[in-house]
Amino acid sequence: MALQEEDMKRVTPWEITCPPEALNGCFALVDCNNFYASCERVFNPGLQGRPVVVLSNNDGCIVARSGEAKALGIGMGKPFFQCRDVIEKHSVHVFSSNYALYGSMSERVMTTLARFAPEMEVYSIDEAFLNLSGCDRLGEYNDLTKYAHAIRATVMQWTGIPVSIGIARTKTLAKVANRLAKKSDRAKGVFNLVDSPYMDQVLEQVNIFDVWGIGRQNGKKLKEKGVLNAKQLRDVDDRLIRKQMGVVGLRLVYELRGISCLSLETCPPPRKGIMSSRSFGRKIESLEELKEAVTAYVTNAAARLREQNLAAQLLTVFLTTNPYSKGDRQYSNSIVIRLPAATNNTAELIHHAMQGVERIFKKGFRYKKAGVMLDEIIPADQIQGTLFDHSDVERDKKLMETVDGLNTVMGSGTLKYAVQGSTQPWSGRCKNRSPRYTTSWKELVEVTAN
Repeated sequence: MALQEEDMKRVTPWEITCPPEALNGCFALVDCNNFYASCERVFNPGLQGRPVVVLSNNDGCIVARSGEAKALGIGMGKPFFQCRDVIEKHSVHVFSSNYALYGSMSERVMTTLARFAPEMEVYSIDEAFLNLSGCDRLGEYNDLTKYAHAIRATVMQWTGIPVSIGIARTKTLAKVANRLAKKSDRAKGVFNLVDSPYMDQVLEQVNIFDVWGIGRQNGKKLKEKGVLNAKQLRDVDDRLIRKQMGVVGLRLVYELRGISCLSLETCPPPRKGIMSSRSFGRKIESLEELKEAVTAYVTNAAARLREQNLAAQLLTVFLTTNPYSKGDRQYSNSIVIRLPAATNNTAELIHHAMQGVERIFKKGFRYKKAGVMLDEIIPADQIQGTLFDHSDVERDKKLMETVDGLNTVMGSGTLKYAVQGSTQPWSGRCKNRSPRYTTSWKELVEVTAN
């Protein structure tokens, strides 16, 4: 059903009572271009101008593509085996995921960006919002576009990662501007929508499904009512949006109108849960190998807890066979364990996880995946002990700090628990993984001089 004429009337920004800062904000969204592929190119300049793809865990699907690979029609998320002919025909360079390298490079990019703004929100591994209010009055930079180009050039010089920057009065409009910064050759990586006279034309080009925060379900419902693009969403009656999407949707519409409703999250909220899971490189049938894998996942999850000074009260262990393997008997199970007291101690979590694995493991099945989830997370300084807890809390804390410190300096897995195993034949396939240049002493870049 198309919108009636009265439905298209809206309250204009200057008719809304709001504080001046809501109308005069200035946000930049900095997004790394083809981030995983760009990380691979930093340490292998020979890849410049050549098609590159990065695969998911177990080398299953394509999760990143360079611009050249996109031009060949290689789809995002497609199984690797379906693209093998195109990849071989065009000599596409294929890499396994190297999350240690990508995480390290992301940290370098974010550290560089933090120098250019008083406030920054790290939105994802390859995206960050900056508060650029007043930055056009810094030194020789008399407008925000020049300042953004300086940011872009510095990030490229210091990290080797190309970025695109969208600038606007709100975070939602900055997302729109960033899309144009990537797509437009004339923009040269920077698109400024602050007080732009072409706002209507820009928003009209943005499909309703591409508006940040809409999602598939809301997009379908809005499309049924004739709202097909961001301009129509901006101009729609507030009552329709409130009925359709509530206050969250109304904030989004106001953001499209240039009224800032979403502030920067400079301090990210604590995690509500942590999950560590991965498919095996080959199917597992023995309890010992399952224990090795689950121990590795617990170790990873516990380290992430301590990184944010958190502790978990609930531990879930799960395992499953491959539901797509028709020749195998199917089985999956999980167990939820309430811990005696909240903890982030790896040894304690491993102890309970091993008991859980023993209880849900069944012989005669070929397991494809296992994992752990940590829930009911609280700040570590709020842990309450029990009358029957005889552990030395301070000693355990210092031990974990030492382990984390050594693994940070010397590389992940330098120190690990024996039950984790040494060879780990169940590990995921990653035969095309590049060296961890920035996090492992054994894999530093080698330079040869003739």
